[in-house]
Amino acid sequence: MGPVKLAIVGGGPSAFYVASRLLSLLPHSNASSPPLKIHLFDRLWAPHGLVRYGVAPDHPEVKNCTNKFDTAAADPRFRFFGNVNIGNAPLSSIPHALTVPLSSLYEHYTHLLFASGCTIPTLHSAVPPSAHCIPALSLVHWYTQHPSRPAPPSLDKITHVTLIGNGNVSLDIARILLTSPSVLAKYDVPQPVLEVLSRSAVRHVSIVGRRGPLEAAFTMKELREMINLPEASMVPIEPSLLSPPSSTQLTRQQSRVLDLLRKGSKNPPGSTSKSWSLDFFRSPTGLTPPSPSSPSAKLSLAHTALDPTTNRAIPTGETSALSTSLVVTSLGFRADPETSFYDPGLTHLRSMAGRIISSSGNALKNIYSSGWAANGAKGVLASTMMDAYAVADTILSDITPGSDTVETTPTSTTREVGISSADTLNSDPHPENPPPEINDGLKAGLVTQYKDWKAIDAEEIRRGELLGKERERMNWEEARAFLSQSS
Repeated sequence: MGPVKLAIVGGGPSAFYVASRLLSLLPHSNASSPPLKIHLFDRLWAPHGLVRYGVAPDHPEVKNCTNKFDTAAADPRFRFFGNVNIGNAPLSSIPHALTVPLSSLYEHYTHLLFASGCTIPTLHSAVPPSAHCIPALSLVHWYTQHPSRPAPPSLDKITHVTLIGNGNVSLDIARILLTSPSVLAKYDVPQPVLEVLSRSAVRHVSIVGRRGPLEAAFTMKELREMINLPEASMVPIEPSLLSPPSSTQLTRQQSRVLDLLRKGSKNPPGSTSKSWSLDFFRSPTGLTPPSPSSPSAKLSLAHTALDPTTNRAIPTGETSALSTSLVVTSLGFRADPETSFYDPGLTHLRSMAGRIISSSGNALKNIYSSGWAANGAKGVLASTMMDAYAVADTILSDITPGSDTVETTPTSTTREVGISSADTLNSDPHPENPPPEINDGLKAGLVTQYKDWKAIDAEEIRRGELLGKERERMNWEEARAFLSQSS
């Protein structure tokens, strides 16, 4: 067995779970383990991806997985390089990220894993982005202080928010908007975000879904949190929507959802200054901006019903209009189309059982994908971990091949968009060194390492303690200045 030098593109949970699994299955102390090095590259300067920049701040328990990631990062065979964009062009959304071409990874590594996630929001054709319609990702990245720095919403001028889509992200946003900043202040919510929330004029949040309560994408936990909001009440749902036909076989989850919705919110309707509604069987068809005669935007909605044969939403012919200040589309995510091996039909990378597949259907030698990059934007952290472990096992089977070895094709023999014949992984790279661009970035203070992150992590927690909260986040400029002063 020759030395294994694995490059991982992406620094979220899937990437860390794969690394952790490989490091544990090939222990450093075992003389029979092949020499192993894992270099993890992330376009963000801080690690952990959605755990830091996607998890709602009032769900701190979800972030406990970072303890496992810290353990993996402490292994001397692991290195993290943050603020590094692996691609052929600079990122306009994160201009300070160092761009390194993918060809550099081919030149310096024996194996390559794409764990780059799904970073592009899915938009709605009837309500494209505008001054009155934004993707949910913009709000999530605002309240998590993502390095892309989306503009804060003008909440002091917004009284009614309409969310299109009823998954957990929608409920996260609704909960943040309807929770008092005094409650959120103890969590990982940056002070500038709290200041905007303190001026919020939002009084109602509508959550629109094209199908019914049995098909809603939110989890019980998220729904229960909405039901129990201390300062908001739920608009009662039409009872007929909560009474499925007797022939319908309900799952345990569906039965519990209906029971909760029948009971309604802890606060009686109309007893609070803030409210929210679940508007089922509605699908947007257009958005009319405000005018001098109509100060609110008008969201046109087609009424829908379920097609009994396909379970898809179909229009009934009825329509209505909803006056709203802001529409937020929360319809899922797709991988970046600029990523190598992206399949537009799948909206994520072409892969099978953890292996990247060529356009002709061949498994490519020593090239893998995991997490949302491989499977699309679905699943929670537990399913991400199980998928990552399976991909790690696939990589291990190639490192220590047996009788069930899978036949693979070298990249150089394929004709892939963005891949040249020279893009073949190096069977004998330098055992330690990253690409030279990384070393130059480290010298210039542009690239972060995991020890840098741990220093920043401790400082953010210290700053948070002074304010009586979980942490106070740094932006890139603050982090870079702090690191330069600490060195």
